[in-house]
Amino acid sequence: MELRDRVEAYVRREGLIDPGGEVLCLVSGGADSTCLWHVLGELGYGVSALHVDHGRRGAESDGDARFCRDVLGAEVVALDGAGLSEADLRDLRYGVATERLRATGHTASDQVETILYRLATSGTTTGIKPRREDGVVRPLLELWREETEAYCRERGLAFRVDSSNADTVRGLIRNEIVPRLERLHPTARENILRALETRRTLDPALAELLDAPAGSRRVDLGDGVTAVREQQRLWLEQTPVELVGEVSWGGFRIRSGLPGLRVRGWRPGDRLAGRSKKIQDVFVDAKIPRSDREGWPLVVRGDEVVAVPGLVEADGVDAVRE
Repeated sequence: MELRDRVEAYVRREGLIDPGGEVLCLVSGGADSTCLWHVLGELGYGVSALHVDHGRRGAESDGDARFCRDVLGAEVVALDGAGLSEADLRDLRYGVATERLRATGHTASDQVETILYRLATSGTTTGIKPRREDGVVRPLLELWREETEAYCRERGLAFRVDSSNADTVRGLIRNEIVPRLERLHPTARENILRALETRRTLDPALAELLDAPAGSRRVDLGDGVTAVREQQRLWLEQTPVELVGEVSWGGFRIRSGLPGLRVRGWRPGDRLAGRSKKIQDVFVDAKIPRSDREGWPLVVRGDEVVAVPGLVEADGVDAVRE
């Protein structure tokens, strides 16, 4: 397929931009974002451009801003980046024009670099998402950097080269680590991407949960199963089940003839019905290890915790260890 057709197929498959829709390209002047701006325009999208000038490289930064304004028709926004880290600069850029659909020129080459960086720094094989949580889309994620450069040259499109890239963490990965891996095996980059494709065979909701920034989050996977993430820990728990007759859960047999009761796992913030005491404090008082709390059953009516088997009894609820 032609490069342009591959981009369109990816955009449609991932639902990144509505057909003929408006999109704001965040451009640096480099080959990737210049290719992005041109390809989306060729495909009939309503393309505009925006360049954020951090002013960190003096005359070179001025040249980038001038190129983006004069050649790509970009709006130029000046945001002082003095003393900021790469992550801080990225946050500055993504904080602009948040009311519009924005696109960046990230490629498969960036994807490989991201996977390697995260693998080395956190032991995870997560990569760049086609769509960020804030709505920024990445239509070029299936192209390699050399393809965007070739596209620009074939069409006579000028582009800028950032001389500071070599001094960044990404520059180290790009210029030293990836070439050495390709000396080890000629298809090293493609094989690294396969690690990401393998994890994407997970349920999309579960993959999103794994990719989310560390914190507390729950995802209903259906069929009575909920995935729970607490910081760097992940576990599965059953969705609340009706307590009709008898339910087995977490090493307990729980019985009750009372109507409207359900059994589910513990959730941070749970409190005993009619009391201010948190279930977490119940566990602490009983010296229940944190590793055991997620699988401990609670008997609930609505959002109220009626009983904690083995720890807090309630009239009409009988719980015995199996």
